[in-house]
Amino acid sequence: MPAVTVSDLLVLPRTNRIDRSISTSRSVSSITNAPKGHEGEGFPVRRAFHGVDLAYLDPFIHMDQMGEVNYAPGEPKGTPWHPHRGFETVTYMIDGTFVHNDSTGGGGIIQNGATQWMTAGAGILHIERPPESLVVSGGLFHGIQLWVNLPARSKWTPPGYQNLESDKVKLVTTPDGGALIRIVAGEVDGYAGPGATMTPINFVHATLEPNSMVELNWPSNFNALVYVLSGQGFVGSDKASIKTGNLSVLGRGDHITLYGDERNAPDKLELLILGGQPIKESVAWHGPFVMNTRSELQEAFDDFQSGKMGRIPSSYQH
Repeated sequence: MPAVTVSDLLVLPRTNRIDRSISTSRSVSSITNAPKGHEGEGFPVRRAFHGVDLAYLDPFIHMDQMGEVNYAPGEPKGTPWHPHRGFETVTYMIDGTFVHNDSTGGGGIIQNGATQWMTAGAGILHIERPPESLVVSGGLFHGIQLWVNLPARSKWTPPGYQNLESDKVKLVTTPDGGALIRIVAGEVDGYAGPGATMTPINFVHATLEPNSMVELNWPSNFNALVYVLSGQGFVGSDKASIKTGNLSVLGRGDHITLYGDERNAPDKLELLILGGQPIKESVAWHGPFVMNTRSELQEAFDDFQSGKMGRIPSSYQH
């Protein structure tokens, strides 16, 4: 699971030491386990937010861990053309390659630590699939797709993209050099990731060495979610045990505490750390549309059927 890495963590800037006399570590409110399923044309996923109330996830809506799978030749799969409206999709490729195309003529390649941040806004059609070379050869495929809700005032914004190449991700380490912190979006201890967000959020991928500890300052008005991509360790002021596929919802506080487990050696603990300022608006969500009211949902389906969200380019029609 390389994503973006460096050979010597000690060359990186360091996060701040936490003053525990004035800062409160967040405790664990709940831990759930992501069930396995399939998406699109049949690629395997873990449903990271399954069973968690949207009130605790806000402003996030949905997250899939795609893979980790090592495809044989001919096996790689993607998604068919489909619409979105009312939110943003964040596709973070840890290993492997995905190709994206859309009804506006946009597109690009997402691979090995890169992120594509798509603002669906008022509506768009898109497709994500492995490149033909990967279909022929097979290979490793592992990534994340996160859905970030848009506030009502932004749901009708024109569609847009940010292609966040892997070399743009902000890399920092802890004071003792025991973890690699990748900041994709938001800000941690004054270090900002490249992603520009329409609502305040943090999106962080952390790799912890066995027996290491990470303390990250976290805005007290943000929620905090910790998802285990692989490995085992501990989280929170109560040092709750976590393992692959677990999602921890943390309570109130000023910082997040994470621990790598020495029993995991020589493997490392891989985590996604997410948080944001809740939008606190009603959510009407069905399939590929996330709106505020049922009438807006019906309008979205009608607009899709009538072609108002765009049409599949002729080069993709058979």
